[in-house]
Amino acid sequence: MTLTAQIKDTITRIAEGKTFRYSDLPIDKEEFVSAAKVLERLQKDSSIKKLTKGVFYKPKKTLFGELKPDYTEQLNLVLFDGDKRIGYETGLGLYNRLGLTTQVAFRTKVATTVRKNSIDRELIKVDFVKSYNLITEENYQLLGLLDALKDIKDIPDTTISNSIIILKNIIKDLSEKELVQMVDCSLTYPPRVRALLGAILEEINTTQLFLDRIKASLNPFTKIFISISKDSCPTIKNWNIQ
Repeated sequence: MTLTAQIKDTITRIAEGKTFRYSDLPIDKEEFVSAAKVLERLQKDSSIKKLTKGVFYKPKKTLFGELKPDYTEQLNLVLFDGDKRIGYETGLGLYNRLGLTTQVAFRTKVATTVRKNSIDRELIKVDFVKSYNLITEENYQLLGLLDALKDIKDIPDTTISNSIIILKNIIKDLSEKELVQMVDCSLTYPPRVRALLGAILEEINTTQLFLDRIKASLNPFTKIFISISKDSCPTIKNWNIQ
């Protein structure tokens, strides 16, 4: 089968509205130039469209015309490199889904270890921030919870105490394996995050080992000023939180 036939056959099996890159095609690196010419011809006959540099899609045809890939499909382009997760949504969009705020994000904030420029397309607008940890499919949701603890003073349309109660209930339902990962990840976050996590874990009566690890990472003379009521988290006094 010729290279053109191989590429056409692969694209035929891609669903309308789905994106693909060169890496999704059955080509070797030395065939990229030839493949680019094939894709250029397919764009001319409107079989495929170019979304951005190196990213293409099969347009979805409807009664109202051709549709571009939806928001989730386009967002996944920055959250994944192939099948590997390299980013996760954080900020207002995440905090809204966690029930911490009713405000809706007009721009999506993505944490990643890969340096990227902001994206401003008609359907998707993304700003990037540096992740505190390497990101995996197993830990990205835990990193989002740690981000919420980090930003707890700046989450709009709520109170710090209300946010603590919500996060405490979420953390209470985590498995021991997830708690191990969360404590490990927290060690790269600012002291206020570790102290808050320690206070929450102590209140929900988790393993003492978790508390000892966090305590050992904190300066015992450092005071954390967050203004949390003792009613929402009675153990804050044990973590120098004021």
